[in-house]
Amino acid sequence: MQMSSPGLSLRIGILACFLWLTGTSAHAALDIEIFGGGATQIPVAIVPFAAEERLEQGVTPIVAADLQRSGLFKLVDPAGHAPHEPVEVVYPDWSARGTSALVIGSTTLVPGGQVAVRMTLLDVARQTQLASYAETVSIGQIRAASHRIADLVYEKLTGDAGVFSTRIAYVVKEGKKYSLQVADADGFNAQPVIEYTEPIISPTWSPDGRQLAYVSFENKKPVVYVQTLATRTRKAVANFRGSNSAPAWSPDGRRLAVVLSLMGGSQIFLINADGTGLQRLTQSSGIDTEPSFSPDGQSLIFTSDRGGSPQIYRVRIGGQASATAERLTFEGTYNVSPEFSPDGRSFTYIHRNGDRFNVAIQDLATGQVRLLTDSRFDESPSFAPNGKIILYATEIRGRGILSAVSSDGRVKQQLSTQAGDVREPAWGPLPGAR
Repeated sequence: MQMSSPGLSLRIGILACFLWLTGTSAHAALDIEIFGGGATQIPVAIVPFAAEERLEQGVTPIVAADLQRSGLFKLVDPAGHAPHEPVEVVYPDWSARGTSALVIGSTTLVPGGQVAVRMTLLDVARQTQLASYAETVSIGQIRAASHRIADLVYEKLTGDAGVFSTRIAYVVKEGKKYSLQVADADGFNAQPVIEYTEPIISPTWSPDGRQLAYVSFENKKPVVYVQTLATRTRKAVANFRGSNSAPAWSPDGRRLAVVLSLMGGSQIFLINADGTGLQRLTQSSGIDTEPSFSPDGQSLIFTSDRGGSPQIYRVRIGGQASATAERLTFEGTYNVSPEFSPDGRSFTYIHRNGDRFNVAIQDLATGQVRLLTDSRFDESPSFAPNGKIILYATEIRGRGILSAVSSDGRVKQQLSTQAGDVREPAWGPLPGAR
């Protein structure tokens, strides 16, 4: 049985390739457009860092862009006020501007092409210091240092981990070339991981962020590869007879769930990360595909049509293949592409809503479903590692782009290149994960 619909593809059998049109530069940044904002935005003033005008790239605009992109902050114009040390801050002036938090700092050139970056985050109402940051980096690492500052500000003001220092992976179609690319979360520093004239799909990050698993059709059939990003070395870990697709990493990074047609039909198997130790997990008369591990590694959610239409199911990971699994979705006749939230309390997926295919989120405890988007053809939702944002692919005016939506649906972003189609997004882990 084949499950298909406009704009969506389940990674099963000989997968249908996306009809992608034109391309984009491998190093181009993604343009980001923000819509909406949080219910209550925190007013933050960011004073331009001292001496950053001497740098090719300043710290202040990067930190400001990161915070604004989250939709949780309202940026207050410093309007000529330029304190760079806590003793220089006149708190009543900032209170009068409606400022809740103040970011001040400096950059100092040091020998060897290095820059000393310092930042202090202040609570205006309490007139206290919330956090400080100091690091010496190369000039080329200013952007990375700025993201770390934004992460610290975000964490101290919201209580959640910031994700501005993370990376994303996605696939770009340029002419007849498919390129798997990795970029910073804000779209900068895009680099190709691998390029072929055959489709590349389903990238997924290892828990430590050092490797990507993906499916390549370079040998005229779907094969699962694992590639180490630092060395660019790679290995085919699932190249069995028939189709090999839809890899998903276990939380400990030791195993992958993959979808194979090795024994007839598309079913979910577990293998070690080096391709050994094949073990069948599901056994049904339908198509089981698109697995996603729970954060504790004890279960998988996946897409299956075993009940007659594609729905999301959950199965415990045990020693024997089983035809039984718990059905999780009951609203509508088409629910696909599930991914667990980082806290394991919910999952995101694609839900058919009339003639639209939208990103949804469902609470596991209550079964409550919330639609987060209202576009026509959304696909491949991927949680940010803090669970607050979902990255997905969509289609605007016939062209594939990436978009993001907050897990409460209030903040939406469109991430696009100047030309070409971008698909198959996957959000990487927090730096230093595991």
